Amino acid sequence: MRHTVHADVRLLLDHQAPGGAYVASPSFSQYPFGWLRDGAFIAHALQRAGERASAEAFHGWVARAVGRREDDVRRLIADRAAGRAVDHRRMLPARYLLDGRSEEGDWPDFQLDGYGQWLWSLAEHARGGPLPAGVRDAAVLVADYLAAFWDEPCYDAWEEGRTQHHTSTLASAAAGLRAAGGLLGGGYAAEGERAWAFVLGRCVEDGHFVKAARNPAVDASLVWLATPFDLVGDDDPVFARTLAAIERDLWRPDGLLRYRADTFYGGGAWVLLTAGLAWHHARAGRRERACELLAVVERHRGADGGLPEQVPTEGTDPWFLDYWTRRWGPSASPLLWSHAMVVLAGLEAG
Repeated sequence: MRHTVHADVRLLLDHQAPGGAYVASPSFSQYPFGWLRDGAFIAHALQRAGERASAEAFHGWVARAVGRREDDVRRLIADRAAGRAVDHRRMLPARYLLDGRSEEGDWPDFQLDGYGQWLWSLAEHARGGPLPAGVRDAAVLVADYLAAFWDEPCYDAWEEGRTQHHTSTLASAAAGLRAAGGLLGGGYAAEGERAWAFVLGRCVEDGHFVKAARNPAVDASLVWLATPFDLVGDDDPVFARTLAAIERDLWRPDGLLRYRADTFYGGGAWVLLTAGLAWHHARAGRRERACELLAVVERHRGADGGLPEQVPTEGTDPWFLDYWTRRWGPSASPLLWSHAMVVLAGLEAG
């Protein structure tokens, strides 16, 4: 386990851009960018692995990328406060070029979760020392942005469902705002509690958390409510029923699905989600189960040591698998987010 974690840490470091960004995948045509969502987890993994300088470089890169948009963000917040309509195309992007510039294209870019996840990751990083002034300024800007827009429907972590309130997105905003409250003061923590109250009031059905408001399915990203965001404990009865539903409905022989109706690459098993579930079980004291899950992950490691985004599994739709493979090639590998989750789970399991 230790050798694997060391190798994964090395791979993550090797694919950090000079400016601090982590490329999502160095070899996949659609992923030569830096996502805040992927990067927040990667930076946290490297921080936990003792690579503080790498995490610090990433947070500095985010601060510079967001800072370029400060005037636009302040106008957006002012428009929201005045009750004026806001075009989602003006919102902060989910991904950036590795030099921090915005990428112009038709990607489903309005995603709030990454900004909450960045604040959470930054607050974890800040436990080791004070923030540089520029990073703190960017954190204030992002916290103000989230406080203004957390209840705006947007694309989810899987870049789908533009018009829905997604539970893991709301939870990411709640966790980020809570973290901002501790990091920056002000009323951010109270706004985070309002976001969490929205989840409890709108995103629980039949005694468990659901994929989105008025969508009763479960989604593997719901694990994040407990690990790492600590919005709810492992022993909370609503979360316990959610976790049971995830393992019952989404587990396949090769790992964890995103959600049952998934068709991306046929709806395969996602390595990063399997490792994320291992991380949660390890944190909850179920080390044996965590190691079982990590053993499943290891079956998918390539000869070059790379871990993919997902793999075909039982129930994968062959037509959709062929469609996406013809369109973009095989599933992304290495996917840095997959490696980061293995690092986090491996360090937790010991």
